[in-house]
Amino acid sequence: MNQPDFTALKEHNTGRDQFVHPDFYLIDELLTEEQKMIRNSVRDYVKREISPIIEACCQEAVFPHHIIKGMGEIGCFGPQISVEYGGGGLDYISYGLAMQELERGDSGIRSTASVQGSLVMYPIFKFGSEEQKRKYLPKLATGEYMGCFGLTEPDYGSDPSGMVTCFKDMGDHYLLNGAKMWISNSPFADVAVVWAKDESGIVRGLIVERGMEGFSTPEIHGKWSLRASATGELVFDNVKVPKENLMPNVKGLKGPLTCLNSARYGISWGAIGAAMDCYVSAVNYAKERKQFGKPIGGFQLQQKKLAEMLTEITKAQLLVWRLGTLMNEGRATPAQISMAKRNNVDMALHIAREARQIHGGMGITGEYPIMRHMMNLESVITYEGTHDIHLLILGMEITGENAFA
Repeated sequence: MNQPDFTALKEHNTGRDQFVHPDFYLIDELLTEEQKMIRNSVRDYVKREISPIIEACCQEAVFPHHIIKGMGEIGCFGPQISVEYGGGGLDYISYGLAMQELERGDSGIRSTASVQGSLVMYPIFKFGSEEQKRKYLPKLATGEYMGCFGLTEPDYGSDPSGMVTCFKDMGDHYLLNGAKMWISNSPFADVAVVWAKDESGIVRGLIVERGMEGFSTPEIHGKWSLRASATGELVFDNVKVPKENLMPNVKGLKGPLTCLNSARYGISWGAIGAAMDCYVSAVNYAKERKQFGKPIGGFQLQQKKLAEMLTEITKAQLLVWRLGTLMNEGRATPAQISMAKRNNVDMALHIAREARQIHGGMGITGEYPIMRHMMNLESVITYEGTHDIHLLILGMEITGENAFA
């Protein structure tokens, strides 16, 4: 893959990103000064470091590794993790706002942060030993270590209980065998939080480190979506895992599903960022593009699209603000998180498609962010629980009947 000249791109494109977020219901008045400060700092970072380079990264299908240090410095890795272990110690609304701003830049960049914070740092913080927390979390928070999360397998995605990856107790170590698929960050991850069955068939969490013999992370190429994110496999061929790398404080699928709830919460905010970026681009284009003697924003059908976009974004903003409040109070349920993830990603994908129509043929070019967001969201609507799986989670909550079995 060709590596873009990031320095030249930044010099050429600096200042082009003039994004101002829509806030039709004055939701900023519901935020604390600290929350707005965090949002604005991440927004400034995206405008300065991500927006100038992201189109080239997607065109060339490369992940911009040089941004990792900066993302760590502004606190995008594990902002909700305790300060004691290197995290930001922030509330969940602040965390959500940070994910919103990162995904406004690109879903792949937000995915990198979501995996690091919610799927690697969070399980170590929640289920790991004190030694594991102190060994891994501070380095993950700064980006010195990057991590990935191994749950999905080639034959088991929505049904993780069927996983075949397993490990055996060999006395002084565990022997791990199996494979994981569609793993964000895996090609460059230093550590992997891997979920596998023990000899009794109970799902446990193991921390696997790069360099362990028999552990490889082949990259997946040819993606049409999340092209600025590195995606790969995890392959375990008789990997010797030290016994101290077993996370001691959780057994069963409760472990990985708890992590997914944290990640899904972040996605519910992130998708709004992608939607807002498409909406703002569509408004600006509708005001500038002239046909039949006047700006296309003066025609009823274009106004209908824009009015509906703003309405859906506003509804989504209120949804995640309330969900964030419940998260802060420790009262949010998995079904509530599923509703927000499902609704907001679907909303964002619909807005991207409508915005593409407003942009006409220009909407498919890299001069505008529309098609990039649209392609990315086709992945986001599938990962961390597919659109239909979240519907069934809600259905079970409503009826008490399990449609999965």
